[in-house]
Amino acid sequence: MMGEGWFALREFPKPRVVVSRCIEVDHCRYNGQIISSDFVKSLQPYVQFLPVCPEVEIGLGVPRDSVRLVSTNREKETRLVQPATDRDVTAEMNTFAGSFLDAVGDVDGFILKASSPSCGIRNTKVYPTAGRSAALTRSASGLFGAAVLARHPHLAVEDEGRLRNPRIKEHFMTKLFTLASFREVKRSGSMEELLRFQTENKMLLLAYHQAEARALGAIAANHDHRPFSEVAGDYEPHLAKALCRARRYTSNINVLMHIFGHFKGRLSAGEKAIFLDNVQRYRDGKITICPNTTILKAWVARFEDEYLGSQTFFEPYPEDLIEVDPAVSHRGRDLWR
Repeated sequence: MMGEGWFALREFPKPRVVVSRCIEVDHCRYNGQIISSDFVKSLQPYVQFLPVCPEVEIGLGVPRDSVRLVSTNREKETRLVQPATDRDVTAEMNTFAGSFLDAVGDVDGFILKASSPSCGIRNTKVYPTAGRSAALTRSASGLFGAAVLARHPHLAVEDEGRLRNPRIKEHFMTKLFTLASFREVKRSGSMEELLRFQTENKMLLLAYHQAEARALGAIAANHDHRPFSEVAGDYEPHLAKALCRARRYTSNINVLMHIFGHFKGRLSAGEKAIFLDNVQRYRDGKITICPNTTILKAWVARFEDEYLGSQTFFEPYPEDLIEVDPAVSHRGRDLWR
């Protein structure tokens, strides 16, 4: 559906996101605290959160004596141990992780507690013994986090600490809402919906991975007239591969220039010069991509280009989730007063 200015009135499906219960949900940390996350707060109206605290679920209670990862000498096995009680809860945690992931159904992403011995997905401390004074030997994923990564390596999976980084957060949200949209396509069972998804995401996929974008286009074309289930089954792993890493600025520039080519013959020399100057400034790291996409969107509206107006490249997730660095916002502190 096209709205005023020839841009799609995009309706985003609500992603299903498993979140560590201690992040903005419940006071269930080992010390009874709750973790504050402005990002998780901002997502609440737009996603369906599925909170979980694996440590509470295996009966450790709140508050509780903390647990830690311990590396044994037997085949470099990592155990989850509660030093104060000398209790080994590895089997309980692994059993819970498997049963939870079996039962939770289709999900689009995970936001897990950073560095947690249960939920951490990276940089969780591993010790040689359960003793409180033992020195750190290495870092790894927590047991529940490791199970998530093994079961869902291609979903949007991050910890709340890394999501403070703007680039990581932008990639996470883009991937999350794109995967949620594809989940809706699978549920529809419709080749028409798959073609629409491919068409609307063409520029975004080109910005992520040109080779995979071409492969996805060929699969969606379905020249052999295969049933939807087969086509979607082939399409999904290529979509996952396309979205496996954040977009490079050079790929963004390629797409900017590709879209520019749609209008090049209808623009004045001055308009072209302004746009190309902004692209160069983006290439040099002096501005963000936003001035470039704003110019292109103005041309989409001017020339009433419905195809480009539907591209998720311009809005891969709800615009209300876009944040401006307070350091550069005009709404920051007035230092002249």
